[in-house]
Amino acid sequence: QVQLVESGGGLVQPGGSLRLSCVASGDIFRLNRMGWYRQAPGKQRELVATMTTRGMTNYADSAKGRFTISRDNVQNTVYLQMNSLKPEDTAVFYCSFTPIPGGTVYWGQGTQVTVSS
Repeated sequence: QVQLVESGGGLVQPGGSLRLSCVASGDIFRLNRMGWYRQAPGKQRELVATMTTRGMTNYADSAKGRFTISRDNVQNTVYLQMNSLKPEDTAVFYCSFTPIPGGTVYWGQGTQVTVSS
């Protein structure tokens, strides 16, 4: 089992920035992919960005150029720096953990990000 605890969500004005953090604990597989997904009201959960323990990243087109994912493999923590936030970024952001090459996907409880003036 893997437990994920997210933090850093909140209310921000358009054009502002937020940094999300997610700490993983439990049965941490040496090779894994951690990342962020989001779900807006009435929409499906969608990829934001992921990063493997070896540093390979994958970004949604909507995140490229504005969001940056990073991680600390010693602390089993993944971060999402979000800049130039837009109202359409408003969603619940979920941290994910997936063993490599495959296995159960673990999810955090979610953190609300609201972009509004």
